[in-house]
Amino acid sequence: MAISRLDSLYMAVVSDHSKNPHHHGFLEGVEQVQLNNPTCGDVISLSVKFDGNLISDIAFAGDGCTISTASSSMMTDAVIGKTKEEALELAEIFSKMVQGEKSPEQKSLGEASLLAGVSKFPQRIKCSTLAWNALKKSIERSEETS
Repeated sequence: MAISRLDSLYMAVVSDHSKNPHHHGFLEGVEQVQLNNPTCGDVISLSVKFDGNLISDIAFAGDGCTISTASSSMMTDAVIGKTKEEALELAEIFSKMVQGEKSPEQKSLGEASLLAGVSKFPQRIKCSTLAWNALKKSIERSEETS
């Protein structure tokens, strides 16, 4: 079976984000949100720096599969510089997308929109949404303390 150009692009971008993740590490002086996926063992520690309502910096660390790491990297690229509300909207769009719902808003996810194919592999959905769920939790905690 021949691989399509889109599949080839998907594999290249996902592989690159997994091997060379963006915003990887820890931010000093901000609370860490830690989540795990007990199904496959993915673990993420997410730190988000807020400047008022704006995500001014973000970083993640942890151990995860290729999909989890790539999704984390893509998520950080998608939400840095966004407001909390915009980030939550992107998280919702991403969640629906990997569950198979198509919408024109997927383009707003940037490279993370390439993970739409995860919907074909239900066991990988939790891997792809782990970082996005950590982001939601981080925003919730920031709202509780402000």
